[in-house]
Amino acid sequence: MQKITPCLWFDGEAEEAARFYVQLFKNSNILDVTHYGESGPGAEGQVLTVEFELDGQSFTALNGGAQFTFNEAVSMQVDCEDQAEVDRLWDALTADGGAESQCGWLKDKYGLSWQIIPSVLPRLIGGPDPQKAQRAMEAMLQMKKIDIDELQRAYDAG
Repeated sequence: MQKITPCLWFDGEAEEAARFYVQLFKNSNILDVTHYGESGPGAEGQVLTVEFELDGQSFTALNGGAQFTFNEAVSMQVDCEDQAEVDRLWDALTADGGAESQCGWLKDKYGLSWQIIPSVLPRLIGGPDPQKAQRAMEAMLQMKKIDIDELQRAYDAG
């Protein structure tokens, strides 16, 4: 059993968001859905929590109300194997009201921040050759969605 489980606070979209996230990642599923009872504080029968897993990582989605919203101080960082995975997740998470940001960051339609990062990125921006790493870093700083080929070209240039 996982000792620490992130709890994501929603204003009524907990189940919808959990189902959306589950369809994006392999080894993911909804584990349990609880509902408010007659004692509230939400409307009786409304979804209270959704327990779910994303690629084996446990999460709780809570319909807590409008008083708290997501911000960039917390984000979900996804290690992507290749450009196809970067593209697939980027497109899905920015669709229907999501928003692109800089350097692989985005917000999904629920306002949750994500970092969609290719596995090769640390090697390119933190490589042993400081000039190559700097060129890769400068290229990344100009990107919204990370383009692996463009990073590699910048790293190899010169």
